Amino acid sequence: MDQPNIVFFFTDDQRFDTIGSVNNPEISTPNLDQIVSQGTTFVNSYIMGGSCGAVCMPSRGMLHTGRTLYHLDRQGQSIPEEHALLGETLQQAGYTSFGTGKWHNGIRSYARSFNAGAEIFFGGMADHWNVPACDYDPTGNYPINPKIDNPHSNNHVSWQRCDRITAGKHSTDLFTEATIDFIENQSDDTPFFAYVSFMAPHDPRSMPEDFLQMYDPRKIEIPENFVPEHPFDNGWMKGRDELLAEFPRTKSEVQRHIAEYYAMISHLDAAVGRVMNKLKEKGILDDTIILFAGDNGLAIGQHGLMGKQNVYDHSVHVPLILAGPNIPSGERRKALTYLIDIFPTLCDLIGIQYPKTVEGKSLIPHLERPAEQIREYLHFAYEGLQRGIRDQQYKLIEYVVGDRHAQTQLFDLLNDPRETVNLSNNGQYIETLKRLRNELKQWQTEYGDIQEQGQAFWEAYRS
Repeated sequence: MDQPNIVFFFTDDQRFDTIGSVNNPEISTPNLDQIVSQGTTFVNSYIMGGSCGAVCMPSRGMLHTGRTLYHLDRQGQSIPEEHALLGETLQQAGYTSFGTGKWHNGIRSYARSFNAGAEIFFGGMADHWNVPACDYDPTGNYPINPKIDNPHSNNHVSWQRCDRITAGKHSTDLFTEATIDFIENQSDDTPFFAYVSFMAPHDPRSMPEDFLQMYDPRKIEIPENFVPEHPFDNGWMKGRDELLAEFPRTKSEVQRHIAEYYAMISHLDAAVGRVMNKLKEKGILDDTIILFAGDNGLAIGQHGLMGKQNVYDHSVHVPLILAGPNIPSGERRKALTYLIDIFPTLCDLIGIQYPKTVEGKSLIPHLERPAEQIREYLHFAYEGLQRGIRDQQYKLIEYVVGDRHAQTQLFDLLNDPRETVNLSNNGQYIETLKRLRNELKQWQTEYGDIQEQGQAFWEAYRS
């Protein structure tokens, strides 16, 4: 076998600052810490934002196509045939492509992406202990079970698409065991791509009790940017995620939510360790690329918010770790990266051409030459309400609420990484503000932000 295997761990709602050895001594993640020590961590990795409240759907659409936010079809609910998919591309290169866990981008897209799979969840969120799942069907004819419903879902048809529920087994363990079984049964002749898409740590936040007992809420550190209420209307103050805690937020309630969040991640970390142990047991770990990333973050009390429907760093800044053959070990990179860069990077690592429909940029030049930057700016969006941009130091966020430009924020991320001091009215930063605003306006044309959401935002912003 000439090409390396690929195991891609992808998590749901995991914020960037939730890995012990990278940026958070409060959380226990020994297995992720081991991957960090063996690979390269991209500390400035982001998503582009979200075009709907279910931010994970367009985020995953961007990941699997390598395309930017407003070049997706129907917010990522489905992927047009003309847009190449990561798993599909790897199949064409001779890989067995296996998918387990959450798939939020349409049944036909799943069928194109994978030629093997198990315990597939076609939905956004569910009870972790009662996941409506499907076994792999090579015909792509996944059944709709009218007896299955879920009160968390806004799309009941999607939730009903399953052939069984393994009651009492946590989603993280369900997907992990499916992955281990797949790896166990692979031959040495064909490389494989295993996409392990966890539902954790997305709410409802539940996990085995022994992991919950690892964290005493009373001892959890309150984030520096905690406030009881967001200081102004950002256009999404009463969305679903924001109703997970009472108004105004209290420190004790936020501590409880964070403790449960950390416990889910520690449980997830243990699952990652189980898969890594299987790779070692089969003697193929050294021939396997390991990728770990998250689809978006969560506020959980920061800025008085609970959810991901904003473009503060706690919601758009995500973990990204790459380890394996020809990848530097124990290193960190500061280039500004998006999740859409994963697609071309994996193609370069295995020596194949990535499709022309991919808009991401390969991270290989930055791996080989740390001083080489990938891009000068990152752009962000949330619905027709918020647009943002950052460079290596500063971040600008603009808000449109109703039909008016409602607020401007400017942060110095090097000196204020928690985004607590708004510099937009400080005369010392007039030129910085002007430069970032000029660059932000390139978003509309460069990234095709001309849909209804974009038109409403830019018309109000420029008036």
